[in-house]
Amino acid sequence: MIEAVVERLDGGPVGERRRWSDEYKAQAVAAAMAPEVNISALARRLGISPAQLFGWRRAYLRTQDEAASAHRSLQALTEIVIGDAVIRVNPDIGEADLCRIIRAVRTA
Repeated sequence: MIEAVVERLDGGPVGERRRWSDEYKAQAVAAAMAPEVNISALARRLGISPAQLFGWRRAYLRTQDEAASAHRSLQALTEIVIGDAVIRVNPDIGEADLCRIIRAVRTA
């Protein structure tokens, strides 16, 4: 006969999952972004695991990268004004496609 005994491992979470507000996360990430900060020591001071703080920091940096690339793509658009029409295109548009769009706008 095989008997399995299920016990909680030492260090495992007890009770419900803890939830942190967005404001708390933002303050923790801001502190973690300061130069010369030891993120593991900061996490211990805040009472959270270092992995949690690293995860929040990684998520924040990812959103910053996405916002920056969206801003860059908006700046990279070229505007062509034909009468009352404004055509906005990426610089990597092909010449044939651009000519087709301009012809369509002129005939409309």
